[in-house]
Amino acid sequence: MSLVRVAVIGIGNMGAAHARTLVAGEVPGAELVAVCDVRQEMGSWVSSNLPAAVTYWQDAEQMMSSGTIDAVIIATPHYDHPEKAIQAFQYGLHVMIEKPAGVYTKQVRKMNEAAAVSGKVFSMMYNQRTNPLYIKLRDLIASGELGEVRRTNWIITNWYRSQSYYDSGGWRATWAGEGGGVLINQDPHQLDLWQWTIGMMPVRMRAFCSFGKYRNIEVEDDVTAYVEYENGATGVFVTTTGEAPGTNRFEVNGDRGKIVIEDGQLTFWRLREPEPEFNQRFTGGFGQPECWKCEVPITGVETGHPGLIRNWIDAILNGTPLIAPGEEGIHGLTLSNAMLLSTWTDNWVDLPIDEDLFYEHLQQRIASSNTKKDKAGSSSQPADLSQTFK
Repeated sequence: MSLVRVAVIGIGNMGAAHARTLVAGEVPGAELVAVCDVRQEMGSWVSSNLPAAVTYWQDAEQMMSSGTIDAVIIATPHYDHPEKAIQAFQYGLHVMIEKPAGVYTKQVRKMNEAAAVSGKVFSMMYNQRTNPLYIKLRDLIASGELGEVRRTNWIITNWYRSQSYYDSGGWRATWAGEGGGVLINQDPHQLDLWQWTIGMMPVRMRAFCSFGKYRNIEVEDDVTAYVEYENGATGVFVTTTGEAPGTNRFEVNGDRGKIVIEDGQLTFWRLREPEPEFNQRFTGGFGQPECWKCEVPITGVETGHPGLIRNWIDAILNGTPLIAPGEEGIHGLTLSNAMLLSTWTDNWVDLPIDEDLFYEHLQQRIASSNTKKDKAGSSSQPADLSQTFK
């Protein structure tokens, strides 16, 4: 194979952006040959914005079984990600899915099993993994420069969303439509980076989620979570969509100093000697290890969504290692599921979580939902997101 025939499933804002990327020729070795969306009215957008050679389908399974495509990018609502991916693997297609991997880990685990059986290339749209700041943070921790991790703090509260945003789509901010709020919609990238950069998952968690605290929605819009790791380290994750101005600050402390990523910069305060060694030899009344503020060279350019699609195509054609293997999507989702489950049960949650218990609680909230939203947003034309993120 020298040219991968790609289809995009779901022509919302993200799916349309990925289709535009492929049509623009930003992914060597790939050709957009088809798009699929169940909404008939999307046909007019396709005919107006994509080349005539791109086939428009309304039935994803018919498209996947047509023999006209090699790979799919799945950009449907969250609940559909695992189902569509499993279908694609069964038809022998390579798969890339938008974040989150799904809504609950039980369905994502089945998707991962299907991927393993298929042997196809499976990637997640974790575009923040191409950000050089987080790549460097991961490198500094993995190489031992920071020492053993002792504490992680991430305050990510700059996801401000108004009531009109939530009212703009019939599926938004509902248990049945979206499966959650800020954790499942805005935070999947941070929840992925939180564990990807430090290389470990918590072993238990206590979280406090507020549902509809700032907006008239039924899902969570304010969260504070505390976690504990196997090595004794602790962590806090704070997020909301209701604050302005918000903060995006990720701080990791180790026994050789601390690293902070904030305002698009990485700062490393490095201890001259590890804190345990200083403590062992120091005999004075007051004192602390000598500390240097280091200028860490950051190289590379954030390639974002196009970069991840190029990496996925390179993996299909040349066996290039994936930046974001699809199977790793379950880690961030486990964290968000654990936060909700801890709140619902008003108790600690051990990780890995009880997947059946989470699913049971989620179904209870779907069944008891009184939210009645119109479907005005369901026929909205895709927005141009080219100036909003990479």
